[in-house]
Amino acid sequence: MSFTASDVKKLRETTGAGMMDCKKALSENNGDMDAAVDFLRKKGLAAAQKKQGRVAAEGAVATLVEGNTGVLVEVNCETDFVSKGDDFKGFANEVANFILKEKPSDIAALKTSKGSEVNELTLKVGEKIDIRRFETIKTDGAIGSYNHGGRIGVLVELKGADASNAQVQELLKDLSMHVAAAAPKFLSSDDIDEEFKKKEAEIYAAQLKEEGKPENMIEKIVQGKLKKLSSEVCLLEQKFVKDPDLTVGKLVDKVAKEVGSELTVASFKVLNLGEGIEKKEDNLAEEVAKMTGGN
Repeated sequence: MSFTASDVKKLRETTGAGMMDCKKALSENNGDMDAAVDFLRKKGLAAAQKKQGRVAAEGAVATLVEGNTGVLVEVNCETDFVSKGDDFKGFANEVANFILKEKPSDIAALKTSKGSEVNELTLKVGEKIDIRRFETIKTDGAIGSYNHGGRIGVLVELKGADASNAQVQELLKDLSMHVAAAAPKFLSSDDIDEEFKKKEAEIYAAQLKEEGKPENMIEKIVQGKLKKLSSEVCLLEQKFVKDPDLTVGKLVDKVAKEVGSELTVASFKVLNLGEGIEKKEDNLAEEVAKMTGGN
């Protein structure tokens, strides 16, 4: 079976593979388009597996809210260049839609469901692609969201809220942007665990020793700092970024009175792109030298 230049073009558009690879695939399969696609996919799966050992710390956090369900998902690639491409951004958004509709039980189930698509995109863009983690909120209240350029994604759950109310919508927007800016670790002081307090106390003590504070004063100062800890790490007790005269809790109470409804911030979720991934430091001069055969 023969094939034409338009067949090669169609195969390239379908698979994202290079022109010579597409020609070879059609030649090897007597011009059979479906068989050629399978041929490239098999090649692609092998090529994609070789890239799985690479570090993928760039990418995007996709955010999606539909009705009473919100989704955050972090999808990684190796370079900022690929993360800005339509193929990658479209895939990240498609994964968020899949999570919302199919409700995978955990990240392992999600990776299994999307494995072939991850490998196909890896083949197409030439970089490791990884669906790293996701968060969801389902509520009988309202959900606010904020996405900071694909690098920070936030969901905030507000109980007792009428999502159609303009003031509630504004509050949800403000709360979501505050979480992105102030990076709270807990909802309220009741949620701070003892392990976290212990770790912070050790850090405070080490800092005070470094500053040369007297040994007999350090414990007292540490206790004072721990009392103020909740105002630094708890959402409801943080100063609202747009009006430091109000705590976030007081802001919610204020809006609740204005709309005549009891409002409660029930939870929040945050994903920061690349958080916790150890990035490889590349030496550009060395890379160029390797590529050009230089020493």
